[in-house]
Amino acid sequence: MILKSIELQNFRNYKLESISFGDKTNIIYGQNAQGKTNILEACYVSGTSRSHKGSRDREMIRFGEEEAHIKATVQRSSSTQTIDIHLKKGRKKGIAINRVPVRRAVELFGILNIVFFSPEDLNIIKNGPNMRRRFMDAELCQLDKIYLSDLGRYNKIITQRASLLKDIYYNPGLSDTLEVWDRQLVEYGSRIINRRKKFIEELAPVILDIHSRISGGREELKISYEPNVSEEAFEEELFNALDRDKRMAQTSVGPHRDDVSFLVDGADIRKYGSQGQQRTCALSLKLSEIHIVEKMIRETPVLLLDDVLSELDSARQEYLLQSLSGTQTIITCTGMDEFVKNHFEADRVFEVTDGIVSDMKG
Repeated sequence: MILKSIELQNFRNYKLESISFGDKTNIIYGQNAQGKTNILEACYVSGTSRSHKGSRDREMIRFGEEEAHIKATVQRSSSTQTIDIHLKKGRKKGIAINRVPVRRAVELFGILNIVFFSPEDLNIIKNGPNMRRRFMDAELCQLDKIYLSDLGRYNKIITQRASLLKDIYYNPGLSDTLEVWDRQLVEYGSRIINRRKKFIEELAPVILDIHSRISGGREELKISYEPNVSEEAFEEELFNALDRDKRMAQTSVGPHRDDVSFLVDGADIRKYGSQGQQRTCALSLKLSEIHIVEKMIRETPVLLLDDVLSELDSARQEYLLQSLSGTQTIITCTGMDEFVKNHFEADRVFEVTDGIVSDMKG
C-alpha cells in the first residue's frame, strides 16, 4: 500500500499544496510550528475521516475559510483509488471514493491503512488506561468495520445510559426503561471484549520478538488484555453495580474501563519500569502494529512518524530506522542530523516553511 500523493486546500495553515510521496521513505523537515504535523494529520484524516488529535472538522479549516479539501491518491496491489474529504464549518463532512460520494465514513476504512507514531505514544505505557484502550480501538477500527460499528453503538449507549441514570435520581419510575439499554450494552460490549482479546493474543508473540531484538535479548516482554469484566459475567456484574451506578450516574462496568498489561521479566512496567524500558516497550508496540496490520490485510500500512526520533536515544533511533524497509514511511523532524548520523537514505525530502512545501530531492 502506497500513498502516492496528497493535495490540500485551506487545510490548517495550507492554502493550496500538492505533495507527491516516494514509495519508501519520505522526510519532512523544518522548524516548529511550520505545518509539518498538519501534513501527517491530513494523511490520517484521509484514511480514517478523523484527526489523530481528536480535532473537530472546523478546527482543521484554514482561518477565515468556510471549507477545506483533502485529496489523497492510494495505490494498492490491485488498484489505485482516490479519496476526497471535504470539511465544512457547521455541516457534516463530505467523503468521496473515486469521485463517488459515500454516505457513511465506515465505507472509507480499509482503503488507506495507517500506523501513526507520535511523541505522545511514547507515554502510552506509563499513562492511564485510556491511552491503551485508544491504541486498541484506533487499530481495530481501521481493520474491522464491524468493530467500528459496535464501538460506536456502545459509546452512544454509555452516554444515553448515563443521562437516564441522572433522570432516575429525580424520577425513580424511569428505572423500568433501564433494562432496554442494559441489554444493548451487554450485547455490543461483549463483542468488543471478544475482539480486543483476540487482537492482543495476535499481538503478543509479535511484540515479544520485536522487543527482544530491541533490548538485545536482555528482556522478555509479555502483553496481555485486562478486561474490566468478562463476556460471561458482564450481565451479572452490570446488575450488581446498579445501585452504585445510580448514585454515581455513570456506568462502572464494561469495556470502557479495560486495560492492557505489559510485563518485563515479570515486573509491571506501567508502574515499575524505567523511562527507558517504557519507551522501548512503546516502540515495540508501534512496530508490532505494522506487522499485525500487514498480516491481516496482506499489505503493508503507511507509517507516519511525527518527530519521534528526537525523543529516542541513538540505539532506539538506529533500530527504528533499520526497521523501515518495506514500509512506506513519512517522517517529520526539525533537522537532518539523525539521518546523516545513521547514514540513512531517503527517497524524498521536503522542507516546510510557513505552510509552503519545497521538494528538496525530487
